[in-house]
Amino acid sequence: MHITVIGGGLVGVTTAWYLLDGGHTVTLVDRAPELAAEASHANGAMLHASHTEPWNTPQALGQLLRWIGRENSPLLLRPTALPSLVGWGLGFLRYSRPHHHARNTAVNARLAVYSLELMRELEDRLPLEYTQRHAGILKIFRSEAEMQTAHAGSALMAESGVRHEALTPAAISHREPALADIEGDLAGGFFYPDDASGDARLFCQRLGEAAVDRGLTLRLGESVQHLRVEGGRLQAIDTDRGTIEADAFVLATGAEAPHLARQAGVRLPIRPVKGYSATLPVGGLEAAPVLPIIDDGRKIVITRLGDQLRIAGTAEFTGYDKTIRPQRVRTVLEQGLANFPALAEQVDAGSAEQWACLRPMTVDGPPILGQSGVGGLYLNTGAGHLGWTFAAGAGRVVADMIDGRTPAIDLAGLTLDRYR
Repeated sequence: MHITVIGGGLVGVTTAWYLLDGGHTVTLVDRAPELAAEASHANGAMLHASHTEPWNTPQALGQLLRWIGRENSPLLLRPTALPSLVGWGLGFLRYSRPHHHARNTAVNARLAVYSLELMRELEDRLPLEYTQRHAGILKIFRSEAEMQTAHAGSALMAESGVRHEALTPAAISHREPALADIEGDLAGGFFYPDDASGDARLFCQRLGEAAVDRGLTLRLGESVQHLRVEGGRLQAIDTDRGTIEADAFVLATGAEAPHLARQAGVRLPIRPVKGYSATLPVGGLEAAPVLPIIDDGRKIVITRLGDQLRIAGTAEFTGYDKTIRPQRVRTVLEQGLANFPALAEQVDAGSAEQWACLRPMTVDGPPILGQSGVGGLYLNTGAGHLGWTFAAGAGRVVADMIDGRTPAIDLAGLTLDRYR
């Protein structure tokens, strides 16, 4: 078949790769001039099956109320976004009930473990270099209450194969000496040995190059404007450069997916959630961490990428506003560097590369994969903060569904049918 993938980020490129594996003719179209130009460009750089809890935790409502209006808060709701969030927001809070949250954490963990297995297979097959490290991920906590909550979540994820090890503050400092200065502030942590890290943009572009070598047609800098549905089936898409016909289409445009899907009569319960990142040069600085670190209380992730340090995080409900707000970037930097007092004195925070992106967040947490209900239109969207982690697994699942093969994992909780 000829299949067109709409979206040139991680999930779009991995989907295209696995479709090529199935022997299909594949076209990928994206409005940006290069692959991984938007949400996949400068994310947290972590492949973490350990961090698959949906953001609508049982504590979410209290946090939103406590942090409302605070520019330095990890979770920020802007009043201008309220009109578009009323219905979705109520669902977001409904799914934060403990039994919903536990179920959706398990759904995400199932997909994440499968996806990381496929990532290792891809590295075995292809000479992909994206500053990857398979050294595990460290998650730190500052209170016993946080530790207890994390213990319950880790135990739940362990049922899906996510291994973990509890650490004392002293053990944390031993494993990552850069944290020694704040050892007294920590209650403990967890180490997840099977997690990994790497530059998502580099991976996406390298895999895209390999896909082009296998026959992928790239149409970059081309914006999809209209989905042409006839007789209950998506027949073609109109772009600003012409019309593309295909036997099937995959919608993998992240936060923009609801706009295009609505043209086909498909409603997706997805809203954009803005995240920020800052990337600092740290080459030669011994005070810089080596292990990827998740600061759970501050909702910050810190990842070493060669001679650079990526600090990313926060969740800002602000609609489709992509503005990079300097205050929010400073917050990310300050909260990340607070874990490394010696490093904070050595780096020039003003030299950091700033980035903001819109993550596609479903109302319940897991992504939406597979059939849309409209013939010829498949979905691979809604990964939220886990797009890098889910990319390979979600791409393979959707490719299998298009091919009529039974995916290797249970799809319960991962398809659009769960909302009906």
